[in-house]
Amino acid sequence: MTSTDVTKEAEDSGPGGYAAARLRLLTEGARSGPPRRSALAELTDDWLSGLFDAGTGGPGRGVSLVAVGGYGRGELSPRSDLDLLLLHDGSDDKAVAALADRLWYPVWDLGLDLDHSVRTPAQARKTAGEDLKVQLGLLDARHLAGDLGLTASLRTTVLADWRNQAPKRLPELRELCAERAERQGELQFLLEPDLKEARGGLRDATALRAVAASWLADAPREGLADARRRLLDVRDALHLTTGRATDRLALQEQDQVAAELGLLDADTLLRQVYETARVISYAGDVTWREVGRVLRSRSVRPRLRAMLGGGKPAPERSPLAEGVVEHDGEAVLARTARPERDPVLPLRAAAAAAQAGLPLSRHAVRRLAATTRPLPTPWPAEAREQLVTLLGSGRPTVQVWEALEAEGLVTRLLPDWERVRCRPQRNAVHLWTVDRHLIETAVRAAGFTRRVHRPDLLLVAALLHDIGKGWPGDHSVAGETIARDVAARIGFDRADTAVLATLVRHHLLLVETATRRDLDDPATVRAVADAVGSEHTLELLHALTEADALATGPAAWSSWRGSLVADLVKRVSGVLAGDPLEEPEAAAPTAEQERLAVEAFRTRGPVLALRAQTEPPADPASADPAAVAGPEPLGVELLIAVPDQEGVLPAVAGVLAMHRLTVRTAELRSLPLPDGVEGSVLLLDWRVAAEYGSLPQAARLRADLVRALDGTLDIAARLAERDAAHPRRRGVEPPPPRVTVAPAASRLATVIEVRAQDAPGLLFRLGRALEAAGVRVRSAHASTLGSNAVDAFYVTGPEGARLPGEEAGDVARTLEEALRSRP
Repeated sequence: MTSTDVTKEAEDSGPGGYAAARLRLLTEGARSGPPRRSALAELTDDWLSGLFDAGTGGPGRGVSLVAVGGYGRGELSPRSDLDLLLLHDGSDDKAVAALADRLWYPVWDLGLDLDHSVRTPAQARKTAGEDLKVQLGLLDARHLAGDLGLTASLRTTVLADWRNQAPKRLPELRELCAERAERQGELQFLLEPDLKEARGGLRDATALRAVAASWLADAPREGLADARRRLLDVRDALHLTTGRATDRLALQEQDQVAAELGLLDADTLLRQVYETARVISYAGDVTWREVGRVLRSRSVRPRLRAMLGGGKPAPERSPLAEGVVEHDGEAVLARTARPERDPVLPLRAAAAAAQAGLPLSRHAVRRLAATTRPLPTPWPAEAREQLVTLLGSGRPTVQVWEALEAEGLVTRLLPDWERVRCRPQRNAVHLWTVDRHLIETAVRAAGFTRRVHRPDLLLVAALLHDIGKGWPGDHSVAGETIARDVAARIGFDRADTAVLATLVRHHLLLVETATRRDLDDPATVRAVADAVGSEHTLELLHALTEADALATGPAAWSSWRGSLVADLVKRVSGVLAGDPLEEPEAAAPTAEQERLAVEAFRTRGPVLALRAQTEPPADPASADPAAVAGPEPLGVELLIAVPDQEGVLPAVAGVLAMHRLTVRTAELRSLPLPDGVEGSVLLLDWRVAAEYGSLPQAARLRADLVRALDGTLDIAARLAERDAAHPRRRGVEPPPPRVTVAPAASRLATVIEVRAQDAPGLLFRLGRALEAAGVRVRSAHASTLGSNAVDAFYVTGPEGARLPGEEAGDVARTLEEALRSRP
């Protein structure tokens, strides 16, 4: 059925015919994208025009029906609302009100969303002058029915007002865009983005059209129309798959939307959305800088003319580097620059811009992309030095790197970059896509360059540490191979290339070991020393570890983790320096721990203490200003001393789960008693936070713990009852849990690692499964990163020896089955 046939059906059948024709149009598979949006707008135009004509008895004089906003642009998605203005000359208000009823009620009866208004041209003009959003909608006004002259006159007047008021209204529009970005975030990084409201979304694309209509400045046009079309296509698919008027691309709907668009999977969809948003965001950056320059020029020029007696002053051009100058607030190419003869110029210009804290001119980047020859392999020393300078420039590196990426220069310099560009990271801990995370890590590493003997290696390692995420398998292993290739290509010698490869391969080693291993175990320290190889490499790895964590997100780093990593580094440094690695003596307890242990032994029951915990940034001098504004909340430190007995771990974890306390970190170890007293006490040093409301009193926790240990409190039944009464809402299915045995991680115990989705009672279930397996937990190291629990248990057999390999594997499988079988 053609669009003409569909329109005829709508006309012949009235509102019911329109509904049937609309449904047919949206469900037929032959059309999608712009053709379907145009056909839907045309169908709706004809239906509304018919309603208008029926209400006026003819074409109408002194009254017209006008489509505004997205409908005015002919961009009707399946669930878009209809933005309509009933425009009239004010001669017969009663007749206009009756006409409005004949128009609006049929729309409402069909369940369509309607944004409507009834105004005279003077009222519309006045409202537009008071409300920027109304004025933006009127810029796309399109005549539907009635008095064409009335509509045309309003369009002319509104456009003239917009252009005359542009110096005042464009800064207001820019502020509106900035406020929206602050609320909604950046579309190119969000896992559940709002396609319309987030920065780089459809609202920003519309704002750029408004800037162009002002004639004051214009947005880069290359790729912008295609970017807008792709976002609209995604929104169409979202409307069709959900049946709702939504712009938020929720996780649970991404696979369906991808299938509707013929894409491979949800990751492919997100990557396409991110690439599109990046085009719009960069166009916005360039456009608003141009608007600022024009407005500054207009405000300054009259004063200069008065001072100089007329004439236009020539803008100053200050040199920044060979072939690069500052001009009107941007880094641009000098008039004498010859990109076709200078393959290092793109990196030199980028480094000079970042060092000066200036944006790199779009025209300069486009010229460099069009004319610069590829760098030879290996790169000349200057190119490598300019790359390091760019990476070491701190926060200004980001906008310069984005400018290079917008014109494809980054992938020409580093072909492996293409695999990580705009790649999503489906992990709540990560704030950024893979490529932006790498740049953020370099920004953080730039603050640590005074801590290391080779800042260049630190910065390049920061740029490359996750480069393997574009390949299947362990990204650290794949990244090591890529890092060797890239390092050789950009001109590092064999020794430096080996260091970079080691840094990339082991960039997670320190934080994973420090938070999941027993640092008092000589095997732990020796394994790290063997992997790192030298004190200089350890120094670089320490700085890279912190930069990587800080660039990941707030959940990835704290001064607690920093102190653990620093302790590990100190121990490993001693081994690398040749200090003997001896079996450790038991760590001396603190005064409070000793007091709790003695009291627990004396009373033969649990003793606990709750203490509020906050911690400032580990290095305020190098932290972001926002990070040092206040202490980092850590909830409460819970110290528990219990006479050594079976079932302590599941009992404590279960009681905390009953009281809705979230375990952020957990340590368990055996504490010898002082003064030769025989026996030992288990010490649990945990950090917890209330899931809802306030923390329970210590006395209540102790009373329940006593009952849990003597068997009179059935924790499993209590948790099951609570889950049945208040079932948790199921969202996206998380990856399955994984339990592994860490080979040769300790000479004193078998280390079992658990990675699973964090959930109330998780540690209780793990502790109960370990008890059922008949093993003894010597120590436990639990941590939560976003929605992921990462726990390590040092276990032995009943006699205190490591588990044989087959038995250890059985324990791991038992834990995994316990996690998988949870309803």
